[in-house]
Amino acid sequence: MSTVDTATAANARRARRGIRPTGTGTPPAAARPGRIAVGASRIGYEVRSYFRSPDAVFFTFLFPVIMLGIFTAAFSASGEIQPGPNAESISVGAYYLPGMLAAGMLLSGVQNLAIDIATERSNGTLKRLGGTPLSPVSYFIGKIGQVFVTGVLQAALLLLVASTLYGIALPTEPEAWMTFAWVFVLGVATSALLGIALSALPRSSRSATAVVIPIVLVLQFISGVYLQFNELPEWMQNIASLFPLKWMAQGMRAAFLPDDFAVLEQYEAWDLGWVAVALLTWLVVGLVISRLTFRWIRRDA
Repeated sequence: MSTVDTATAANARRARRGIRPTGTGTPPAAARPGRIAVGASRIGYEVRSYFRSPDAVFFTFLFPVIMLGIFTAAFSASGEIQPGPNAESISVGAYYLPGMLAAGMLLSGVQNLAIDIATERSNGTLKRLGGTPLSPVSYFIGKIGQVFVTGVLQAALLLLVASTLYGIALPTEPEAWMTFAWVFVLGVATSALLGIALSALPRSSRSATAVVIPIVLVLQFISGVYLQFNELPEWMQNIASLFPLKWMAQGMRAAFLPDDFAVLEQYEAWDLGWVAVALLTWLVVGLVISRLTFRWIRRDA
């Protein structure tokens, strides 16, 4: 019996006993990493790419911080906001802080990803990635992970600036921070998936900004970010209730504002149960649309 036959027979006996085969044959190919592992490895790359883009950092990362400073400075002379004669009053900056946190989630997810992915599709990046073993799931994980990382950093910076520069008192109750945590996680995940879904709409990188920014801007004005939601017409409040930003802002107000301010909401309550339902619904919608419409190359290209 030849040396190769002897090695083969020995390996067969080893395999029957559950021992890893050895011998002179070609070693087995290394197992490929799974989709989740590949996606997790892309998060660092996506985060670095994000912070290397000055326009993305300014318009999605620093924009809420700048807007909070503008609103605090512009309306500080008007006094504090009070929902009723016997209710607790807060500063203008404290009132607008929850809305800016919600806007930050929308900007980091919807605006950033929609424009970024549309640009990558237009400049050929997605076409090149489509020729590699990278799966859409791994690509999604990398993008969503980037939104979570930048979203956490943005929220931390916004809260730090609010408390140190503008003297805004942050909640001290653990329940308030728990509410902030789950609204933040749901809001960021929903915004990221909707950003991926919306990226299929622009036909080129040049049209991406013109398509995405007006949508995001209108939602911010009708959802209680830049204007007090209770002062908007009822029909506008009803329209805003169809979209996730209104619910993200309402959830953030529930976490950061005194309970007396619940009377300023559409139904005079925080309705956190409906906040969760609305965000989960939009998360599923974004996931389904993203999976159905995402293509490495546009079909009409």
